[in-house]
Order: sequence, then structure tokens, then C-alpha cells
Amino acid sequence: MGGGFRGTITDHPDFDANGDAEALYNAMKGFGSDKEAILDLIASRSNAQRQDIRAAYKSTYGKDLIDDLKYELTGKFERLIIALMRPPAYHLAKEMKDAVKGAGTDEKCLIEIMSSSTNEQTHALREAYQDAYGMDLEEAVVGDTSGHFKKMLVVLLQGTREEEGVVHQDLVEEDAQHLFAAGEEKYGTDEAVFIMLLGNRSVTHLRLVFDEYQKIAEKSIEDSLKSELSGDFERLMLAVVQCIRSVPMYFAKRLYKSMKGMGTADNTLIRIMVSRAEQDMLDIRECFRLRYEKSLYSMIQDDTSGEYKRTLLKLCGGDDDVAGEFFPEAAQIAYKMWEISSMTRITPRGTVFPAADFDPGSDAQDLRKAMKGFGTDEDAIIDIVARRSNEQRQEIRQAFKSILGRDLMKDLKSELSKNLCRLIMGLMMTPPEFDAKMMKKAIEGAGTDEHALIEILVTRSNEEIQAMCAEYQQAYKKSLEDAIRSDTSGQFCRILVSLVQGAREDGPVELDRVEEDAQTLADACNDDSDEREMKFMAVLCTRSFRHLRKVFQEFVLKTNKDIEQVIKKEMSGDVKQAYYAIVRSVKNQPSYFADRLYKAMKGLGTDDRALIRIMVSRCGIDLFNIRKEFKETHDASLHEFIQVEAFVGDTSGDYRKTLLLLCGGED
Repeated sequence: MGGGFRGTITDHPDFDANGDAEALYNAMKGFGSDKEAILDLIASRSNAQRQDIRAAYKSTYGKDLIDDLKYELTGKFERLIIALMRPPAYHLAKEMKDAVKGAGTDEKCLIEIMSSSTNEQTHALREAYQDAYGMDLEEAVVGDTSGHFKKMLVVLLQGTREEEGVVHQDLVEEDAQHLFAAGEEKYGTDEAVFIMLLGNRSVTHLRLVFDEYQKIAEKSIEDSLKSELSGDFERLMLAVVQCIRSVPMYFAKRLYKSMKGMGTADNTLIRIMVSRAEQDMLDIRECFRLRYEKSLYSMIQDDTSGEYKRTLLKLCGGDDDVAGEFFPEAAQIAYKMWEISSMTRITPRGTVFPAADFDPGSDAQDLRKAMKGFGTDEDAIIDIVARRSNEQRQEIRQAFKSILGRDLMKDLKSELSKNLCRLIMGLMMTPPEFDAKMMKKAIEGAGTDEHALIEILVTRSNEEIQAMCAEYQQAYKKSLEDAIRSDTSGQFCRILVSLVQGAREDGPVELDRVEEDAQTLADACNDDSDEREMKFMAVLCTRSFRHLRKVFQEFVLKTNKDIEQVIKKEMSGDVKQAYYAIVRSVKNQPSYFADRLYKAMKGLGTDDRALIRIMVSRCGIDLFNIRKEFKETHDASLHEFIQVEAFVGDTSGDYRKTLLLLCGGED
């Protein structure tokens, strides 16, 4: 990242420890306390200066400043101010103590501190823990953890990782091969190899190993860890890898997760803001904006209140959205992201598979039985439909008509209702039928569902789009292109028409054309909006995803900007949403769908149409991959989100049960 000091809190000029001690004493004496004065003073002094103030306070008043602050302040504001007053190592020692004491262990806290600490910080932490609590930190951790998770924590607690810059060039390929052999290449996983290499090699060496691993495995080390490991051990190893790649980006993710959703994880927020304010907060801010398209400052402002908020904002140090500029230092992270994306081959994995001992005739009879007579056996219908592959469902449809002389779709529609009916009907359609139906729903009526149009056309292959167009023509006696033209306009219409041709290139990547397209996009940044959008369309809507990954990587080199940031800053409305969806899908399509699912369920209501559309269309393709991305991004499993967040008011539970079956399990 950027060179030199990258913190937001520096030594205060004209510092006077005795004067500050007196000012704090006056702010706390009498009835009540002057919280503004306390936060203004403490948040504008470096930690070293705060220790001088604490010493001066004791010398002058014979009392401990931290004890007085605890007495005068309350709640989250008190915890934040007290954390600022402790020396850095003692602050993290207190966090470690809190993480292991009592009935439960805060594994996330242990992971965060140990995966991000340097050797020097680890040694200081252990000394502070011994001094403060009269116990060895390793003993405390060992007594409260188990298995491979414990072993890796013990390795990290030694603080013996090779220093940054140390590279064993002759071992880079060998280490990558050992990691591959320990996981992807064998049945089961040799965790000891992962622990030894990831816990001891230098950061510089491991970055080269990860690049080499990607070439061997054709997937990132992160993806391998997700598929090979589980639980707290998986989370720890992923955190170690993330910190090896970029500590600021790791903390940006942690900060985002601490504030998103209905509540705030204040302990995490306080710990990171305090511990990083004098280290790399500027870099964290850059990474935050790069990844989440909003400033850390604005998210703190929206998510906190009172003196607590004002103190956090002082530690943050500024609002990057106000400046409106790109961060040159973040360009190397954007470049690395696209490099990883271009080298990674995601193996799609669904959650619904063909049933063993499948008998379409028997299933057809069982479905008819479930719908005959008084009442409907929804459980029987769900268990059959949600546990068969789409190809098997089509055989059941045919058998239902051949054996019973009835249309299964009509029978299901008459027996089921509301969201369960829409979900089961969607599952019983062929993929082209379902996509055509979803496009029709997005277009018909008073309002257009632009998000649905974008999602479907951006994420389907040429063959899938062509099959959908043929089905649309047959079902609705009108071409899908004509329907789009009649319901949309301007540049957004032109983008959709380009995509609906199903003619995206699918050849090998040609580096000369990569250079040419990257230059076209770079030049377009200086054009007026209409010309810029047309040039973007010529590249983004026609080139293969493989080609575009290389183009976007080259774009960073040419402009020192990330294509996502350019789209967000320079474009607007549906055009921006369409181009942004293309870029997100090019980078990581399961991640794009994970975000779409999150948006469908977050907040006060559920966008059931979007939820059904994605769950139905992806359960046989890559819903397992989407689940993994959901957990990684939102710190909760998709299964949990469906069960808890989306259906508080669901009475029958049949809709939820079907979605959970499609989800395929808890992560």
C-alpha cells in the first residue's frame, strides 16, 4: 500500500501531558462529566501521549485515570475510551482474555488478532498478557480450544514467521505442490502441511506460493481451503491467507461485517478502530471503499450515534466519499483481484442432484395421490419435486400425462398457493421455460423489473439465452427482443438487446485485443456520457468473460482505477446497474448471486420473486458455490438467513421448507 505512515492518529503538536491531565480532571469533576472534552482530547492524542497523560494524572491527583474514566462514562463510549487509554499490546491482551474467559470462546476475536499480528506484535501481546493476568497466553488458548484450530493458533503464538522479504525461490514451486498434494490431490486433507507452511513461511514467500498454487490447481488457495477445511479451522486459515494477501483488506471486510445488518458488533468495531488507528487506517479506508463502494466514515455515521460515533469518526480520520477521488494505493489490490479472477476456474456445484432408483411413473402416481381428495399433502409434493433433478422432473411431467392423462402443471397450480405454488411451478419448468416466464413477469404490468432483466441476461450462457428466446417466442407469440424494445428505452434498451442476441464471444484470450479493449475503456473515461456508455457496451456486452477478466486487469494498469469504481462514479441508473452486474459476474458470478440473494432477504420485507428466481435457476448449477460466497461475505449461512431472516411471518413453513431443501444444507 502507500509508503510512510498510514495511520490517522499522530502525535499532537505542542503536547503538554500535565495540561491534558488537568483538562481531563476538570472534565470529570463535579456533577456529570464533559464527554465532548474527554473525547476531543483523548481521540486527538497518540497512544504514547495518552500513556504520558495517564502517568501525569496519577502523579498529580494520586488516582488512576482509567478508573476515573470508567466511573464517569458508560456503555459503548466508555469501552471505546478505555480501549484508547490502554497501551496497544495491553488492549489486545484484554481482548484475548475476554475471548477465552467464561463459558463460551470468541473464536472470531482469536482469529482476527492472531492472523493479523506480526512477530513483534505477537511477542508484545504475550508479554502484556503475562504481566496483566499472571498467566501464559499460550496456556490460556490451549485450555480453551481444540483440534487443528488449536494447533494453528499455537504456531501463530510463537511469533516465529520468517520476516517479510525472505523468499526461498527454490521452494516456491515445491511449497505450492505440497499444498496441492495435501488437499486437492488426495482424498481427505493433510492439515499439518497447511499449518506448517502457512504458519511459518514469510508473507512475501507465501504470496509467490499462492500465485504458483493457482497455476497448478486452477483455483485460488482460498477456494481450496473452503472445500478442504471446515469450522473454526477453516475460518482461521482463510484469515491467515487474507492477511498474507492484504491486512488492510482483511480489516476492511471485518469492519463491514461488524456494521452491516440489523445490529452492530461493537466489540469488533472498537477493537479494530482502536488497534489500527495508528497503523494502517488510511489503507483500510481505501480498501473499504474499493470493495463496498461507500466510505468507512459514512458507514460509521449511519450505524452509530452520540459521543461513541464522534469518537469513531475521529479515529477514522475523514470521509473518502466527500473527496470523490480514486485511491492510487488501492490500484494494486484491484489489479491483484482481477489477476486472481483471471487465473481461477470455478467448478460449478449444485445442491440438487438426480435421485437414486428414480421411477418417474411411481413419482407421478405419488404426486397425484398427494393432490386427490380433501386437502393437499404439501409435504409429499415438496419431498418429490425438491429432491429430483430438473431432467427427472421433466420425466415425471411426461409420465403424469401418459399414465393419468392429466397436466401436472395445471394440477399443481390448482392445489398450491402463493409463494409455494410459484416455487414448485418454477422447479417443474425446464430452465428455458422458467427463464422465459421470469422475463415475461419482469416486463409485463405497470412497472418493469430491471434487476430481473439484468440478472438473467448477464448470467446466462449464449446457449441458455438462445433457448430462452425460442421458448419465449413459442409461449408468448412475440420475440423477446421486441418485448424488451417495447418496455425499455435509450442506452439501457440497447444493452439488453445486445445481450439477448446470445452472441458473446467464446474464443481463447488474445493479448493484443486485451490491450486494445483496455485502451478503449480507458479512453472512454474521458468521453461524454453517451459516447462512454456506447464504448463500454461494445466491449462489455460482446467479449467473453475470460477475455474481460484480462481487460479489466489491464485497465487498472492503464488508469490506476478499478472498472467497478469507474462505473459507479461515472454512470447512473439502469445503465450503471447493467454494467456493474456484468463486471461482478465476470469477476465472480457466485458472489454476484450471493449479493442478489442477500438483497432479496435483507430489510423489512422479502423480494420473493428474486429469491425464487435465483434458488430455482441455480440449485442444479452452482448454488453450493453461491452458499460459500454468501457465508464468506455476510458472515451467516444462506440456510440460516432463509430460516431466520426471511420468514418471520411465514405460517405454513412449506415455502421455507422447500427453499431449505434447495439450499442443500448448513455451512
